[in-house]
Amino acid sequence: MAFTGGEWLRILFEISTIHYTPAPLYLPREYFVLTDAGKPVFISRPGGGDEDGMASTIGIIQALISVFLDDNDKLRSINAGRTRITFLLRPPLYYACASSWGEPESVTRSHLEYLHLQILSIVTGTQLKRIFERRTNFDLRRLLSGAEPFMNSLLARLETDMAMSMSSLHCLKMEPNLRKRIAEYLVPNPKMKDMLYIIMIANNRVVTLIRPRKHSIHPADLHIILNTLHSPSIYNSPANASWIPVCLPKFNPAGFVNAYITFLRKDDAVPLQDIGGGELELIRNWCNSVINKLSSDGTLKALVNAYQHNETDYSVSELGIPGLRHFIYKSRTQVQITLPNFEDPYDQVHARKRITTLYQTLHDSIHAKSGQDAGLKLQYIRTDTESVMGWITQPFELYVALSPLLPKSAAVGAANAVARWVKREEARLFLKDAPVF
Repeated sequence: MAFTGGEWLRILFEISTIHYTPAPLYLPREYFVLTDAGKPVFISRPGGGDEDGMASTIGIIQALISVFLDDNDKLRSINAGRTRITFLLRPPLYYACASSWGEPESVTRSHLEYLHLQILSIVTGTQLKRIFERRTNFDLRRLLSGAEPFMNSLLARLETDMAMSMSSLHCLKMEPNLRKRIAEYLVPNPKMKDMLYIIMIANNRVVTLIRPRKHSIHPADLHIILNTLHSPSIYNSPANASWIPVCLPKFNPAGFVNAYITFLRKDDAVPLQDIGGGELELIRNWCNSVINKLSSDGTLKALVNAYQHNETDYSVSELGIPGLRHFIYKSRTQVQITLPNFEDPYDQVHARKRITTLYQTLHDSIHAKSGQDAGLKLQYIRTDTESVMGWITQPFELYVALSPLLPKSAAVGAANAVARWVKREEARLFLKDAPVF
């Protein structure tokens, strides 16, 4: 989709400007998980804090939530200056996040939702309900012992991972014929009746995903899988393969699937999801045969070479669009995003957090996620450091970042040019027509 000459003036008038002040500092957010009886489950805050102080904080959170529940109401958030405390109630668990980043309420709420899903991946919703029906003061930390690295790595990814923010897959940029060849090797043997997904990951992005004909993976479940396989206990394991039970809450919150995870290299992983247990030996032998085929005909070498020669990434400068600093493009039909590397001026952590928060603010406003009356097609923010614009259409949504010195018309022109470039490159940028079984 592109703007014609006659549309430019109308489009410029349609752009809605959001007034926004970036945070001077992006201090670590604080997260709290507790039971509805006030028992602490998980806490993430700088320095950890002393136990007495934590007990007092947990007690205050539980009391605040209870006051509203007694009035048949739910506490959503508390604003105190630049700090917002967001609450999420998923009985028997309560969640809270304190943040001064200036992001919309929907962003920290989605973080708490992901935190809940990560806990459910370890202890299913059915198990939680049964446990707390029997013992309302149960200490859940006993069951989650050893799970802190999973939750900490999840929260670290949530800081700047826009695929998670936009409920999308982020696919590896690569030649479509190479992607197709890899996918054909990963179609499961007909004897493997209980297979759910076969996923190849490289550099934390999806190379290909094979699934049943009548079932698609939910992005949230994929992010739980990605977070699980890149957790230190699995990624740093000396074993060549791991076989672990994991609950995929969007697929089935009441049960576990078995995930067979094997690393071709430490930059690549092929996790296999097998419902109902399956035969470990059958899956291991099949996986080994796939790896042998990928290696023997040079397919794996071609993938590794593409990665080592930076062909799987791209720079915003390759588009040749004046003033464009960065962008995120989401294909709404494919539920996938693509974005260039974070380069100058976004190569430093503080700047990357700032631009991520701006993107999230636009995304929230376009989709009216924080109580707005309605979303708007075009949203614009100008700060002292950059101007950003969000644009949504039926097939895609797009977020662009430019110099703050450029006019709105430059943002519109840049967005138009990015949309045309992605259309030309979509076969390399997105996973399309993957095999099903």
